Amino acid sequence: MCFVCHQDGKASCIVADAVDYKGFPADRSKTGGWVPAALILGIEICERLSTMGIAVNLVTYLCGTMHLPSSTSANVVTDFLGTSFLLCLLGGFLADTFLGRFKTIVIFASIQALGTGTLALSTKLPNLRPPPCDSNSNCQEANGFQMGILYLALYLIALGTGGLKSSVSGFGTDQFDDKNEAEKTQMAYFFNRFFFFISLGGLMAVTVLVYIQDEVGRSLAYGICTVSMFVAIVVILSGIKRYRYKKREGSPIVSIFQVLVAAIKKRKMNLPYDVHMLHENTPDGSRIHHTNQFRLLDKAAIVAEGDFVKTSSGSTLNPWKLCTVTRVEEVKMMARLLPVWATTILFWTAYAQMITFSVVQASTMDRMVGGFMIPAGSLTVFFVLAILITCAIYDCLIIPFCKRWKGTPGFTDLQRMALGLILSTLGMAAAAVIEMKRLSVAKSVGGTTTGEPLPISVFMLIPQFLLVGAGEAFMYTGQLDFFITRSPKSMKTMSTGLFLTTLALGFFMSSFLVSVVKKVTGTHGGGGWLADDINHGRLDCFYGLLAILGIINFGVYLVVAAWNKKDDKTPKVVDVV
Repeated sequence: MCFVCHQDGKASCIVADAVDYKGFPADRSKTGGWVPAALILGIEICERLSTMGIAVNLVTYLCGTMHLPSSTSANVVTDFLGTSFLLCLLGGFLADTFLGRFKTIVIFASIQALGTGTLALSTKLPNLRPPPCDSNSNCQEANGFQMGILYLALYLIALGTGGLKSSVSGFGTDQFDDKNEAEKTQMAYFFNRFFFFISLGGLMAVTVLVYIQDEVGRSLAYGICTVSMFVAIVVILSGIKRYRYKKREGSPIVSIFQVLVAAIKKRKMNLPYDVHMLHENTPDGSRIHHTNQFRLLDKAAIVAEGDFVKTSSGSTLNPWKLCTVTRVEEVKMMARLLPVWATTILFWTAYAQMITFSVVQASTMDRMVGGFMIPAGSLTVFFVLAILITCAIYDCLIIPFCKRWKGTPGFTDLQRMALGLILSTLGMAAAAVIEMKRLSVAKSVGGTTTGEPLPISVFMLIPQFLLVGAGEAFMYTGQLDFFITRSPKSMKTMSTGLFLTTLALGFFMSSFLVSVVKKVTGTHGGGGWLADDINHGRLDCFYGLLAILGIINFGVYLVVAAWNKKDDKTPKVVDVV
């Protein structure tokens, strides 16, 4: 919705619910669109370059330089990434309540740059890592102080990543007005392009950056990450005058608790037969229609004695006793996201194996091509290529085909997530088969991870990277679309944080499964499935376990998706022009 105003004889269109950098209503011709959105994409590319460049090759640093066991190293990586995404909730809360999305991005990007700088320093100074050791001698593990500095650097990066990711996609969509048909179409393409460009950052990370880490020096590679983040901060600051800013509406967490508290207080009251008797004073243009799900929450909108407090200027509503129908429906919309949220967590547990155990596998295999040895961490290039190719095919072929065939722009968000779950399960099954082959070769030559590479090509691992990578392309874009478009406008930053917590919990679940499997299977002597030397373990059984869990989880997802599809008549905001 826009209003036409006249300044200097020229008409300009004002975007509803958005302001410019001076706090005045945003002018459509001077703010928003693809130029500021591109600047926002730039900082996400640099964040991806930094986080991915560190994460994909961190396990080799922990095993080879810090001398930690492979399972411990894998858990350090997954805990680091899990914390990064879990902190998105903190970033979302600060953005919605105090800072706004733009300030949140700048502040947390600076924290991430500080973290990468600290990491570069910790890998440069000899006193911050244990002494190198011969492959045939006992290696000394990093001590508490050395690990403490490393953890400080990693969790500064995690804090920065969490705050940054919580706001970047939301701030990007703020640059498009969903009430304008042309800009609404542009927003539909933004999700795919957002993921495509951050995957480009990931591609640079797993090729150029990993090569520099292994062949030149980690401190230089992490220094490049630090500089790129500072450059990205300067770039995003350059667009201050071009951005559209959404007004802060307070913390959605407080709003949710107000509805829950009011509903619990009135749990013994009967709902009126006519829903129009429930309290509603939200302006027409922002109202959400009442729905019949989660009827217990409707009790928060029952008008009762004591709901209004008398003041000198009249009576004021107590939001902890009485809520509007719209506020209740916003909470219902968030509740509808939770079943899908729960059934997509396991995908990211499978994803975690691609940057932990799959990299350890690669380090034991023949990586020579001509006279060049491929860094183990660079095998994830096939993972990123699968993402880029899948996004390109989807954008250029599937979307136009679906438009002609069904009149819809591609697969629905639920269908894309289903494809992601299927591909990740197939990826784990393929990984189990390939690992069986690698173990048979290791057994035949009696090789260990401290000896020569096994006589089996590292390219055997490509199928598992391709399958899970293609799955991520569908899962990430499907989740991003689902959580942003099906959440209330006032809770979009929080819903983005909710989406990113699926990544966090997926990584934490990986750490949990590794710890449990190691404890259960290693009780009868030896290292069990996840031995310190993977050539003496049964990593194939671990991959098989994940494949079985994936099949069970997909069955539950189908039930949840059917329930969600049945509820596609979700409450809509009443659009009054």
